[in-house]
Amino acid sequence: QVPLVESGGGLVQAGGSLRLSCSASRRIPIASTMGWYRQAPGHERELVARLVGGSTSSYADFVKGRFTIARNGANTILQMNNLKPEDTAVYYCNTWPPIQTQWGQGTQVTVSS
Repeated sequence: QVPLVESGGGLVQAGGSLRLSCSASRRIPIASTMGWYRQAPGHERELVARLVGGSTSSYADFVKGRFTIARNGANTILQMNNLKPEDTAVYYCNTWPPIQTQWGQGTQVTVSS
């Protein structure tokens, strides 16, 4: 497996939106479970959302109702709405459970108050 590539992060004000995208150099089967994770400074990396079979999604309580995970062709998308300062972190994608060699550089999301 090769590292996945995340993009779409940036600086946004509280209440704003961002759309993250995850791409892979190899085709990841639609039946695979994909996940978005995040790691804030001084914290462990945590699972934010996952998508099973391209259609069944689940979310951490702290993002429910605000984030949406979806597949768009070969890419895995994380639509983030109503962002809060506590959402500030580096966001990563990976399969679930994660494969160590697939961790990419992540994309920084910074939410200002």
